[in-house]
Amino acid sequence: MNESEFNETVDDMLMSIEDAVEDCGIEIDFENVAGILTLTFENDTKVIINRQTPVQQIWVAAKSGGYHLDYDTDSDNWISDSDKEELFALLSRVCTEQSGETVTLAQSE
Repeated sequence: MNESEFNETVDDMLMSIEDAVEDCGIEIDFENVAGILTLTFENDTKVIINRQTPVQQIWVAAKSGGYHLDYDTDSDNWISDSDKEELFALLSRVCTEQSGETVTLAQSE
């Protein structure tokens, strides 16, 4: 995928994450500035999601660690390069860990 396609794909994914956060039923503040999406929980911890254009990855920074995700064209998903966890499953897990509440983030179709 070229750089333009990558950026469009990431922009769409960030919007999907924002929609999922709004629909999850848990109080999570979010802010998207210059393509960096920051999720902030009531306990003031944060999860940061951003694009890494040179390597065409999405990076997620959470208290439990940093995660690098590659786009898998076969599944049309972003997949962690370390443990093969899908982006929304990863975000649900780290948001649950950090918020102390069960968070389920689902990608809308």
